[in-house]
Amino acid sequence: MTTPTGPAAPEVLRYTAFSADPAGGNPAGIVLDARGLGDVEMLAVAAAVGYSESAFVTEQDPEQRRFRVRYFSPLAEVDFCGHATVATAVALAERLGEGPLLFETNVGEISLDTGKDASGAVRATLTSVPTHTRPATDAELDAALAALRWSRDELDAAFPPHVAFGGVEHLVLAAGTREHLAALDYDFDGLAEVMTRHGWTTVQLVWRESPELYHARDPFPIGGVVEDPATGAAAAAFGGYLRALGEIPASGSFTIRQGEDMGRPSTLTVSAMPDGERIRVSGTAVAI
Repeated sequence: MTTPTGPAAPEVLRYTAFSADPAGGNPAGIVLDARGLGDVEMLAVAAAVGYSESAFVTEQDPEQRRFRVRYFSPLAEVDFCGHATVATAVALAERLGEGPLLFETNVGEISLDTGKDASGAVRATLTSVPTHTRPATDAELDAALAALRWSRDELDAAFPPHVAFGGVEHLVLAAGTREHLAALDYDFDGLAEVMTRHGWTTVQLVWRESPELYHARDPFPIGGVVEDPATGAAAAAFGGYLRALGEIPASGSFTIRQGEDMGRPSTLTVSAMPDGERIRVSGTAVAI
């Protein structure tokens, strides 16, 4: 890979991931040539763009379809971001042609497959790093529930609170009803403090409509954003969580609907890899 000095004012693309409609999904800024940009410059670009994350291709080998990618929220670098990964993969596939890609990230190598779906939209499927999950402690749960203004009796007892990892960590909490999930109104600063203390990237709040369909909301105050409309990293972590609980459907895949309560509907397709460790997350992305 090469790392020559890039342009002083990089071109920033804007794509939305996990939707074929520019009005849906989760927007991401993309700098396809961030060679020569330092941390301060990338953070400044991400802050100016204002999306939950922007992706920066800092090294590239187009012939081998291999890229070094870093992610920044408006406030800080994020080790891994699923929706910006999908958006960047689609943007590259549109320029290089469809096929496999490999992203080197802070959490390891992320392999991707890109191609057109039945509707003609470009779809990217990422394969996560190995996932793992553990029960949340009482102290973690109590602090998070207080900031969310939720109580234990409002949770779905079938899904124990866990801290799940799919590249970064997310607290997973299942609401007992769809109405409770829709009524989310949390303490922004309080939840940011809890998440910062425990190293969580988002809180993955879910409700199960069926074994094949979940609804999710993901507060992201540590990134300066109230809520993510689609969170690929959390979807990977959640897939690992469901596999640990034995809740992956017989088909091996399920769908997450996210962003509906904030007017940016998103669809994430999640499947378990046969290796028992990795999760695949798939979605479309389009330019805004």
